Amino acid sequence: MKPALGTLLAAIIVAAGTVTATALPAQAATVTVTPSCAAVASPGVMRCFALRRTDLKAAKSLAAAATPSGIGPSDLTSAYSLPAGGSGATVAIVDAYDDPNAESDLATYRAQYGLPACTTANGCFKKVNGSGQSSPLPTADSGWAGEISLDVDMVSAVCPNCHILLVEAASADDNSLFSAIDSAVSLGAKYVSNSWGGSESSSETSQDADLNHPGVAITVSSGDDGTGAEYPATSRYVTAVGGTSLTKSSSASRGWTEKAWTSAGSGCSAYETKPTWQTVTTNCSRRAEADVSAVADPATGVAVYQTYGASGWSVYGGTSASAPIIAGVYALAGTPGSADYPASYPYAHQSNLFDVTSGSNGSCGAPICTAGSGWDGPTGLGTPNGVSAFSSTGSGGGGGGGGTCTAAQLLGNPGFESGTTPWTASSGVVSTASGSGAPHSGTYFAWLDGYGSTHTDTLSQTVSIPSTCATAQLSFYLSINTAETTTSTAYDKLTVKAGSTTLATYSNLNKSAYTQKTLDLSAYKGQAVTLTFTGTEDSSAQTSFLIDDTAVDVS
Repeated sequence: MKPALGTLLAAIIVAAGTVTATALPAQAATVTVTPSCAAVASPGVMRCFALRRTDLKAAKSLAAAATPSGIGPSDLTSAYSLPAGGSGATVAIVDAYDDPNAESDLATYRAQYGLPACTTANGCFKKVNGSGQSSPLPTADSGWAGEISLDVDMVSAVCPNCHILLVEAASADDNSLFSAIDSAVSLGAKYVSNSWGGSESSSETSQDADLNHPGVAITVSSGDDGTGAEYPATSRYVTAVGGTSLTKSSSASRGWTEKAWTSAGSGCSAYETKPTWQTVTTNCSRRAEADVSAVADPATGVAVYQTYGASGWSVYGGTSASAPIIAGVYALAGTPGSADYPASYPYAHQSNLFDVTSGSNGSCGAPICTAGSGWDGPTGLGTPNGVSAFSSTGSGGGGGGGGTCTAAQLLGNPGFESGTTPWTASSGVVSTASGSGAPHSGTYFAWLDGYGSTHTDTLSQTVSIPSTCATAQLSFYLSINTAETTTSTAYDKLTVKAGSTTLATYSNLNKSAYTQKTLDLSAYKGQAVTLTFTGTEDSSAQTSFLIDDTAVDVS
């Protein structure tokens, strides 16, 4: 159950002072925050998730050589091993209402950290209304202005060469904000950050149409309320971004330590179907959040400059910080494939993330509330370790082009000679030669069924098909031996699936020695897809399905 906003504020009871020795937030005896946006009671109204520290004094200007309190651009680059890049990429920020000081405040932030100017005059910065027009702009709002400053500053910190498109919806009404997303995409943005959300509702799946933009990385904050699903973070078309506490550490090999932030949003959707690419164990029958994460804890928060509704330099937190950070990381990784849903990329490249394995946001245990190895609710698959996890190919960098195809075989351990890893298999499926089973080559192979009794075996692996390749094929050697004597009835079957789609079915009627099978995977370009072999056997007369020397070849 979600904690009430008052409970949240009491738990973390974030404007910043000036420090000269460090860019990290000063640790007050009691960290207190104020939400930039008030809580909402009306259905269909969204609130932003920015949290501003109030235990630190705001600073309109800094002394010579002084550094703002809070994590700055060089800290984020260091903590997340980020490269340069992003030239030519446009990151859109979608928020409600107008921040009349957005461009001038951004100029102060970028000048402070030596980042290149990003202005309307030089074409780097553009502000439009929710319809994509330069005027009229919405009514100004000091609360949402804090959110806007946080968002544009974080994109600047992570991707200083990116252009910024600020799209200001007329209000915090969900339809107004979703329409603004459509406008951002129509104006050419390939990366769209959204640091707002609300409770789920039974009508949300009809609103998913505004989020269904293949070829666009849409990031959404998971929320600051701890356990409990938020929309639109639960949409299957977006990357749900959770939050961490990020601390500099000279004793850590990375130079930083991270744990789950106690208020990072997580949960199981009540309405959204589970995406085919969310192949991890979530304990949710439907879509689960988050997918990835970045710093969000106000106690280890980021430096932000805001003058419309605040007094200059402040320290901010909330998953409002992590969503634009991840949008910037996507931009550094390069243009998504035109048919891709980039939320799938991290699932195909999990080893290219920092796995966050400690901390929790509630008492429901693992994996929804408690961080641990692999996926968990508060931090998803982890935080950026470079940008490879955010590209279709697992490489990335540069920001502008979609890349070219490198011919490759994509399956891990294709001949099973290393045992099970990275396959997921029923007990005993991956084995050495025994009895009536033997490998096609080498020592190991996969043996499904062969028990002569009612039985089901499975063998699966998730693979990411690059969007830039023209062809993609699954191949494997299959041998079928059987004690069935029928020539007309398929009693025992082997089904091969890509996601939920059946690619081929074999049975006891297809008895043969090892024969190579080839199946087309071109429909899955730009996607992370789980390939599954399922053997089912009836109550008598064994059939053994032997698989070896698998491959997914792209070119």
